[in-house]
Parts: sequence; C-alpha cells; structure tokens
Amino acid sequence: MTGRLDRKVCVVVGAGQQPGQTIGNGRATSIRFAQEGARLLLVDREAAAVAQTVLDIRAIDPATEVETLTVDITTDEAPAAIVRAALNTFGRVDVLHNNVGIGAGDAPPHRLTDEVFDRIMDVNLRALWRTCREAISPMREQRAGVITNISSIASIAGEHIAAYRMSKAGIDALTRNLAVTNAKYGIRVNAILPGLIDTPLGVDSAAAAMGLDREVLAERRAASVPMGHQGSAWDVANAALFLASDEAAFISGVCLPVDGAQSARVG
Repeated sequence: MTGRLDRKVCVVVGAGQQPGQTIGNGRATSIRFAQEGARLLLVDREAAAVAQTVLDIRAIDPATEVETLTVDITTDEAPAAIVRAALNTFGRVDVLHNNVGIGAGDAPPHRLTDEVFDRIMDVNLRALWRTCREAISPMREQRAGVITNISSIASIAGEHIAAYRMSKAGIDALTRNLAVTNAKYGIRVNAILPGLIDTPLGVDSAAAAMGLDREVLAERRAASVPMGHQGSAWDVANAALFLASDEAAFISGVCLPVDGAQSARVG
C-alpha cells in the first residue's frame, strides 16, 4: 500500500458480483482502492454481494472507511441517492467509478427485440449517464474530480451483440464529451475497455447460459486473445487505480483497452 488514493472519497457503482470461481471487476477495484487508502461508498443492487466485498476489504484492513448503498441504478431516484449518500457520509465525491453492464438476450440487429434493446441501453448507458450527471455538480464545486466508466472492447470489436455494442460505444462517446465539457473545472473523465476477463459474469454465468463446462469456455476465450490468456479483474482494477490517482493528472478523454492486444488485432 502506497496511499495513492489517500483519504479520497471513491464511489464504486457495481461493487458486488455474481457467484463464481474468480473475482469480479467491481469487487477487485473496490479492494484495490481500499488498499491505497480510499474512503469508500460501495453501491450495488444486491445487498449480499456488496456485503461480501466489505468483508473482503475488512479482512485486509479493518480500519478502512467503507459504507454501502443498495440501490437499482435504473430507478429515477438512484443517481441522486448515490451522490447524496457520499456527500452526507464523507462530505465530497473525489472519484466515481461506474462498473455496470448487462447483455442478456442480446442478438444481431435483425433479431434483437425492442424489450432487450431498451433494457440493455437503460442499464448500460442511460443509468450510467444519469449517475455521471449527478456527480458533476459537486465535482464542479470542488474544482476537482475523476469519473471512470467501464466500457468494453465490444464498443469497437463486437460482432453479434448489437445492443451491448451500441450501449458501450455510447459510453465511449459520453466519456469524451464529459472530459471536454468539464476539463476547465478540474474534472477528468476516462473509460476502461476490458477485453476477455476471467470473471464470474464473463465466464461462470456465460458458461451456464450456454450449457458449457466453465473450463471449456475459459479455454475458448483465452485462445482468441493475442497474449494467449484471459485477463483478470485485477488488471481492470489496476487500470482503474491508475486513472483515479494523481499519476494520471493530465489524462482525460481516454478510452483505454485492457485486453491483451485483442482490439489492436481487430484494428
């Protein structure tokens, strides 16, 4: 621990995870932030999932300042409730980390249903944008802040997942727009584009949905990555830590692939 986020108030939206053999991006990021001295507000729609993240953090450092909020970010009141909880508890918002995304039911455009499209766009883009919008006001008053949005290399390399790709491409565009329109207020906004990461959502849940053995799907995914293996949630968490820290003080408007060169191969 080197204190790269010492005393900074970090809000992690999507700090829980589904059950599985590995760790998810939101939980790993929450732990890395805690290890670097952050004060945390951890947000998730599943109380048990975010409670486990807190237990994992306490096991490493019982003194970490951490609060939780259970809320569905697609509800109208959620964005304001998240920012209000951070302000009421810690008095400010230094970092907003948006780790949200679904893709269930997605399909190529000619088979995509209105219901699935609306649900994916609502969670992945609309809710994320509304949460960013809510955080901008206190960050502008502070004349400082960091927003990091979790996008995906699907935004530039997706093939059969139309709604998911559109939603993540929207996040990339939103990220760049927020970066430009808030730079003069000292606010930095970036996105992380994970590739094939070995998480419970990416592998365990997907394998179950496809009727495959977990290891079969994991090997199939690894074979498609130029580096020859999947990434881990710690790769995403470390990128998030860098972007949230003062080491990235002159970096904004960047959409950073964390993908073992997969998007570079696609072009």
